[in-house]
Amino acid sequence: MTKPKVLISDALSPAAVQIFKDRGVEVDFQPNLGKDKDKLAEIIGNYDGLAIRSATKATAKIIEKATRLKVIGRAGIGVDNVEIPAATAKGIIVMNTPFGNSITTAEHAITLMLALAREIPQADASTQAGKWEKNRFMGVEITGKVLGVVGCGNIGSIVADRALGLRMKVIAFDPFLSPERAKDIGVEKVELDDLLKRSDFITLHTPLTEKTRNIIDAAAIAKMKKGVRLINCARGGLVDEQAVVDALNSKHIAGAAFDVFVEEPANKNVLFGHPNVICTPHLGASTTEAQENVALQVAEQMSDYLISGAISNAINFPSITAEEAPKLRPFIALAEKLGSFAGQLTETGISKVTITYEGHVAEMKIKALTSAVLSGLLRPMLGEVNVVSAPVVAKERGMVVDEVTRAAQSDYESLITVTVATERQERSVSGTVYHDGKPRLVDIKGIRVDAEFGKSMIYVTNEDKPGFIGKFAGLLGDAKINIATFHLGRVEQGGDAIALVEVDGVVPADVLARVQALPQVKQVKALTF
Repeated sequence: MTKPKVLISDALSPAAVQIFKDRGVEVDFQPNLGKDKDKLAEIIGNYDGLAIRSATKATAKIIEKATRLKVIGRAGIGVDNVEIPAATAKGIIVMNTPFGNSITTAEHAITLMLALAREIPQADASTQAGKWEKNRFMGVEITGKVLGVVGCGNIGSIVADRALGLRMKVIAFDPFLSPERAKDIGVEKVELDDLLKRSDFITLHTPLTEKTRNIIDAAAIAKMKKGVRLINCARGGLVDEQAVVDALNSKHIAGAAFDVFVEEPANKNVLFGHPNVICTPHLGASTTEAQENVALQVAEQMSDYLISGAISNAINFPSITAEEAPKLRPFIALAEKLGSFAGQLTETGISKVTITYEGHVAEMKIKALTSAVLSGLLRPMLGEVNVVSAPVVAKERGMVVDEVTRAAQSDYESLITVTVATERQERSVSGTVYHDGKPRLVDIKGIRVDAEFGKSMIYVTNEDKPGFIGKFAGLLGDAKINIATFHLGRVEQGGDAIALVEVDGVVPADVLARVQALPQVKQVKALTF
């Protein structure tokens, strides 16, 4: 039997190379190849696996040339250098190592906070220049100060723990952090505006999504107390960099420390050169221990998949066996879309998720299905969540996840119902898979519907009154938005009703606002699947 062959195109630990060899995988170690896109595209067709860090860009063009490739392994958490849809379309598993560098990144954030508090880099430069400006560098103590943590997942909770050890008061904003989990880790859960107003230091530990992009902008900065200090070791794009510079110049922000930037490598940036800014070149995961951990993990995961077919920490496929896959695949798609539907409608902290499996689906491997539900549910807010990491992320945030299995109690051979309980309300959505293998929505909040999941949809809850449908469709027509399908449901005549409309293209915010302004409308949301 021919040995599977893996290309390592970025710098990986020698121990990782040895793991591949010990597991029976042939290795081609070319640590500088990732910088040469043309050369990589030329040879990628010779390999079954590609092991990378951040330098290699696995673009659609390269993936198209990867005729043998079965798996891409990213040593680290971020996979924005891999075009996942292109890999998925070719049946290539994309793996990462989501928890290998959490401690290292958290420690870097704490280090930057301490450096900001005492102006360490500036004092070092001054002293080594032969000056003795003892009175110039008047720092602040961190004991008793309020640290605001934006995003209290794996890394954020470690930062909180370290800060508590430094006798700080820690408050956290995270829509997915339950009050019980917050109490367990010793932080006070607050809304973002409250965090901005109260914090002496603010540190960011949230993924970059459309909801979190520029979460710290001029408006947010205006709500902060004067003299606040800001740390970003998470993702470039979470902060409006120019707005931070303006606030530094006005002395509203006393200091800022950035490890990540909107454009990287950051050869120039508006933050560079400011006397109250500390910058590091994306060092969050750069320790010997972290680099070793993620390298060893990715080598083990890729070897297991190539030799035995076992899948772990996959971004684009659940951890299931080859025998189970054909039967589970359509229900995994259904589960993830049901979770995504609920997640896109949820705006407050989730306390409990109940997933009910009825009929034939209750006899399947429901753990994989539950992971798919949770990944769909959490991804609208957290971005990088996948079917493997979703249960861990949910647990970290104190979410209770209940699985219920029972015999069929409806007209469907198989039915999955996702019920999400938040601090304010409870919402359920149900779906099934028809004989054509396509997932369908069949019930939303107790209202019967029958709809496929479209790529772009508008969801409306409204009062069932004459004239609404005409006005709604007219607004879309006036905006040159084409309707692909239109699904309606209601509890009773004149009662609560639902409209679920598949449209071509993205729906502009101003169109949604006009729909929301219709007198019969209670809620309107643009959904994407």
